[in-house]
Amino acid sequence: MGDNISNMKNTWFTSDLHLGHVRIIELCNRPFADVDEMNEAIIENWNSVVDHIDIVFVLGDVALGKIADSLPQVKRLNGTKYLVPGNHDRCWSGNKKVREIDTQRYFEVGFYILPENFISINDWRLCHFPYVGDSHDEDRYRSHRPVSATEDEWLLHGHVHEKWKRNGRQINVGVDVWDFTPVHIDEIKDLMLINQAHN
Repeated sequence: MGDNISNMKNTWFTSDLHLGHVRIIELCNRPFADVDEMNEAIIENWNSVVDHIDIVFVLGDVALGKIADSLPQVKRLNGTKYLVPGNHDRCWSGNKKVREIDTQRYFEVGFYILPENFISINDWRLCHFPYVGDSHDEDRYRSHRPVSATEDEWLLHGHVHEKWKRNGRQINVGVDVWDFTPVHIDEIKDLMLINQAHN
């Protein structure tokens, strides 16, 4: 895969779907009655914008709960899917429960698994974790967080859920701040331009 996707109009980003995770509805105040309604809304929203020929970068935390039940939901999602693993993914290197059989399941549902850090697209970094910030009160997983190479380097990330959409040069692509829908590359560029206009 090339480093530059600036001419690829059919590119999307998302994170923190948490398919099959019952408690995330309460933890993040998601507007769903139960986990089945949440799963169906996320899948329907995804497929309403993503075509079969599109590319989607998922920046971690795809599915929780019983992985054999929740992860297969990914097969229903349109597009070519690239996963940058997050702390709740069973293929993440920092997950103490990681097993080869679980990693294989991510391939079986259609993911291409990318390195967890140092991915560069359009000179943007992609990682599940932001440089700073967390969905909890303290920054966890410090050894797994990226370090900014330059002051003007942008980072696309997840992990913080509803905490912010943009924080400096960090853009949260998590579903909680994007109407439970993947965000298009053009919207990311627009958000960056708004930031530059204010500086």
